[in-house]
This record gives sequence, structure tokens and C-alpha cells, in this order.
Amino acid sequence: MAMNTYKLDDDNIEAIALACAKQLQVPGAVLVVPTETVYGLICRRDDAAGIERIYRLKERDRGKPLAMFADGIAMLEAHGVNLNREAALLTEKFCPGPVTIITADAQGGKTGFRIPDHPFILALLHRIKLPLASTSANLSGTPNALNVQDAVKDLNGTPDIIVDGGAIPPDRQASTVIDVSGSELRIIRQGPVSESEIRQVLK
Repeated sequence: MAMNTYKLDDDNIEAIALACAKQLQVPGAVLVVPTETVYGLICRRDDAAGIERIYRLKERDRGKPLAMFADGIAMLEAHGVNLNREAALLTEKFCPGPVTIITADAQGGKTGFRIPDHPFILALLHRIKLPLASTSANLSGTPNALNVQDAVKDLNGTPDIIVDGGAIPPDRQASTVIDVSGSELRIIRQGPVSESEIRQVLK
């Protein structure tokens, strides 16, 4: 494991968030962190070197974008995410929570975003005041990691900091991925929030 491994508990969330925020100021910095769904790899979303490193660590197809982690609607809108009616309704209902919502962005493309329901991730976002780029912490094609050992064992390299939040319950799933960027709702990945729950909100 990386030399900088922090064991997270209720009393040290802010201290570890501070250490991680400082590390994220270094270009190319990548962290392994717990979320309420699975362990993830993160870097600053404005750090091209960090994003490239995540793709290498995970051996991920460059054609698959990373999700944006934000702490709320204000951060999303400040960084070019356009919340249409559907995205706004889903965000209000399910965020913070285990959904990734794909919607249009200011560059004429699409952005998938998530507002995680995890106190450490939210503390880190509040501290850096910038969105993060994120994906699950596992080699592409292998199962999602529910503990820190599985999160790092197959990666193609070593992250700068590992935050050990303990074991995530075995029934946890990666987030439901919902695409509302077009005229039709599309469920890209089934997850903790069901399609029927989503459609109920958008009636």
C-alpha cells in the first residue's frame, strides 16, 4: 500500500480531509477513498495529469469518461453542468445519494455527476471547493472494491494517499447511472435506486 494510508473514523474526518486536500494541490495526485457505494479513485477534476493517471492505474478505456463529484447544485452549476428539468428533479430527490446523473454541460457535451452521501467525501469537497473526478477503485473489468485491500491490489501503480474507511457492506452496489441528457430517459447502469423509483419522480 501507499506510504500515506489513513484509517478513517468519526473523530478524524476533518483532519484527513485536510491532508487529502493538501495532496490534491500537487499535479497528478490520485487518492483511493471510500464512498457510500464502493471504493473510488479520485483527483481534482481540473487536473489533467491526475485524470490521465487514474486511467493508467485502472487500465480504463480513455473513451469512458470519469464522473464528477460535487457537494451540491451550486458547485455543479459553477463548473458548467446544466441541470434540465429531469436532472434537477432527480438531484432534489436522490442527492446526496447513490445516483450518477448524466446531463448536458456548458461545452455542448455531457457530464455525469454524483453528490456522494459520505461525510468524508463531502468534507473534502467543502475544503477544496472544487469538483473531483472519480471512478471505482478497481482494475477495469474486475469486481468493485468493498474494502481498501481489494481497492489497491490490482491497480497498475500506487496512489498517493489511501483512505481506509473500513469494509463496505457486501450488498452495496455501484451507483445507478441515469442519462437525462436527451429526449428519453436511459438507465445506463442498474444500481441501488430502481428505474421505477426514478420514473416516479419524473412523472
